[in-house]
Amino acid sequence: MKNTKKYCLILFVLLFAVSFSFSQEKRILTLEDSLNIALQQNPYHLASQKKVDAAKSGVREAVSGFLPALNAQGLYTLDEKAMELEFPSMIPGQPPQRVEIDFTRDYQFTMSLSVPLFTGGRLISGFKQANYNVDAAKEAVRQSRHTTVFNTKKIFYGILLAEEFVKVSEEAVALAEKLHNNIKIQHEVGMASQFDLLRSEVQLANLKPQLIKARNNLKIMKLNLKTILGMDQKKEIEVQGKLTYEAVEPELDVCLVKAMKNRPELKQLGFQKRIAGEGLKMARAAGLPSVAISGQYNYWADKLNFNKDTWSNFYQMNLTLSIPIFNGFATGARVGQAKAAIKELEFNRKGFVDMLKFEVRQAILKINEAKESLLSQEKNVEQAEESLRIADLNFKEGLITMLDYNQAQSALTQAKTNYSQALYDYEVALAELDKAMGVG
Repeated sequence: MKNTKKYCLILFVLLFAVSFSFSQEKRILTLEDSLNIALQQNPYHLASQKKVDAAKSGVREAVSGFLPALNAQGLYTLDEKAMELEFPSMIPGQPPQRVEIDFTRDYQFTMSLSVPLFTGGRLISGFKQANYNVDAAKEAVRQSRHTTVFNTKKIFYGILLAEEFVKVSEEAVALAEKLHNNIKIQHEVGMASQFDLLRSEVQLANLKPQLIKARNNLKIMKLNLKTILGMDQKKEIEVQGKLTYEAVEPELDVCLVKAMKNRPELKQLGFQKRIAGEGLKMARAAGLPSVAISGQYNYWADKLNFNKDTWSNFYQMNLTLSIPIFNGFATGARVGQAKAAIKELEFNRKGFVDMLKFEVRQAILKINEAKESLLSQEKNVEQAEESLRIADLNFKEGLITMLDYNQAQSALTQAKTNYSQALYDYEVALAELDKAMGVG
């Protein structure tokens, strides 16, 4: 029995250790993985999808307006004052006689039916509004999708850039440590001055905070990615990818045509204008007559039992015509509001089209800027590496000062930083162009 408990305890510990190791395992993420997870788990994108469900429920509500309405009502009278009628006495000298007459019943059950026949187009306009609202909600989901994809790309590329900055900083620190160790050895044998030794220590100390900052920025970017992916902040992740350059030559006219055709915000404004147009029809219909059929079936009694002679019933069917004559000018006010809403949407559309064209042009300019920077910095990195190699040889030979060597090292660090930044700017600019065109 003791051995059995011992084996169970060991098994439990092993299972816990295995589960703990799996929970601590790093998640490898490519750009494609990140995009898929973001579209499946990002809470803001998931919330936008629920707007479509709400809009579809609105369509069902609009359809219900065309259908008959049937209601049941039960009533129990708690207290009442019966009507009294006074009759003169047939015997002279006698007081008049009072008789109570109760026309009500203590228990009443009613079934009422209402069927709209003509509402001046209000029901049809409401149904169209609900359908346009579904289309607008779908475009809002597409807009959320584009925003989520762009933000995910930007953060993913930001992590790759942060990793490059960490590498550059680590290389700079490693070179500074190597230089410091060499000068320290030379100083011990009298081949380097105390001033050179202090300069190398200062240079190394100045580079270490930059490395710490680069590593911290990388951690922050990973937290940012986990947030947009809807992942647990404690989960360890590692991105897999590389900032690369693939030549793209976007044509302004083609991009503008795609943007005008595909941008979800532009389509949303179109559906919103249609909704406002139906609202104008509904406002005008408020001044038109309406026709409906209504009916009631009543079942009542003075006692709550189900004997045959206790309950009585009656029913009525009505054809109701309602003609609005005066409603305090409310119809005119609603018409004015609807017209103003349509004009507002027209101005918003014009302003958005101008903004759309600006976004496309801006993205193309950023692509060209990053491309030119890449072409210049790629050659600059090669030259800076060769310059540092020559500076290292000359410093060992005593032909240049440590200041010259530090300048060559700083130039290489700056060149690599500029090149990585240009790659990042190029990738982000391409993502911005896709978002501006409503594609991707």
